[in-house]
Amino acid sequence: MFQTSIGPSGGLAGYLRPETAQGQFLTFQKLLEFNQQAMPFASASIGKSFRNEISPRSGLMRVREFLMAEIEHFVDPEGGKSHPRFVEVKDVELALLSREVQLGGKTDVEKMSIGKAVSSGLVDNETLGYFLARIQLFLKRLGVDQSKLRFRQHMANEMAHYAADCWDAELLTSYGWVECVGCADRSAYDLTVHAKRTGVPLVVRETRNEPLRIEEWQIDLDKKKFGPRFKKDGKAVEAAVEALTQEQREIFAGELNKDGRIVIDVPGVGNGKVELEKDILEIVKRTRVENIREYTPNVIEPSFGIGRILYSLVEHIYWSRPGDEARGVLSFPPPVAPTKVLLVPLSTNPEFSKLVRRFSHKLRALGISNRIDDTSASIGKRYARNDELGTPLGVTADFQSLKDGSFTLRDRDTMKQVRASEEEIVAAIKSLSEGTEIWEDVAKRLPEFTEQQVD
Repeated sequence: MFQTSIGPSGGLAGYLRPETAQGQFLTFQKLLEFNQQAMPFASASIGKSFRNEISPRSGLMRVREFLMAEIEHFVDPEGGKSHPRFVEVKDVELALLSREVQLGGKTDVEKMSIGKAVSSGLVDNETLGYFLARIQLFLKRLGVDQSKLRFRQHMANEMAHYAADCWDAELLTSYGWVECVGCADRSAYDLTVHAKRTGVPLVVRETRNEPLRIEEWQIDLDKKKFGPRFKKDGKAVEAAVEALTQEQREIFAGELNKDGRIVIDVPGVGNGKVELEKDILEIVKRTRVENIREYTPNVIEPSFGIGRILYSLVEHIYWSRPGDEARGVLSFPPPVAPTKVLLVPLSTNPEFSKLVRRFSHKLRALGISNRIDDTSASIGKRYARNDELGTPLGVTADFQSLKDGSFTLRDRDTMKQVRASEEEIVAAIKSLSEGTEIWEDVAKRLPEFTEQQVD
């Protein structure tokens, strides 16, 4: 935890969380209840985290306070950590930098489908592989340059001691390869540690399809003789007896039958050795029937550094118009662009203003962010300055719009335009903003605007 001081005098120490995940582990039983005791299930959180960064630098790359988004996907370890929807992503191809390649002092990535990576054992299990593929698809949807994305496997000396496997999604920036998303199989470590510290069992209880019959060595203590014999040391001795493994119990059962007594180790009591006679303790082999299965789930955790992803994305999508470096463009995909549409009236005539504002109201009713630029600058300049802000679409209201209600729709990256009715243009903007279509799809079904344009 990152220690800080609280209050004007700074006399009270406080600690800032290094991740958001622990809150999900602490509330595991409540989350399981919300999911109607069904496994597997996942929870997610987003919030501020803090690290004691010695030398904050490089913009959003190294900071003491940052935004994290984390998913905790709880799985049954006996199920092989399979994922019911893995088949949906098994053909997604990833650029993988394995541990073995790194040990050889190289950084050559191997492009491989996630299905092959899991079946070959390179990626530990289906659920981990499922999230690696989903991370790639998510970053692609944001607009991340796929040629500047790789998944690097953690080396043995950098992986947490409890992790079964761990991969980082790294993005190439002007600062080099930067870890932006981590995806780890944290096994059952977190829930086990929290349960041990709090005394609250963080487990899943499931009714077995068929009762499980278990043969085991059980210990019976004669409490009437045991209590007076050991007095204040009774709890320590009893705990040591109950902690005996099945192998030890079997051995001691034989010794009891042969010698009538056993000697067990009990640290802190006498000389550390305690003798127990046959009249106090009995070890018997019995069959126990289990109708309920109880287990601690394992967890697969994708962890997203929002600031680093945002910074890397801006680097990846920034470019300049060919032949004119002063005309910068931010190519935010429509689904993630802060402002989706620029509305441009060709004239300051009140009729144009009324037309554009009506169009704006329609878009806002659909939840599509837009802005009107009715300044006196040329249309080309108005589009250019919004290209720099990443606005992907532009709608122009011209004199033809007053006559027949049609509008032109402009694509930021290609600068190509189509012309259609207001309803068709609104429908196209909606599908582009939701990511169900790309510009090429719209350009195929709506007529191209061929009039000479000033841009």
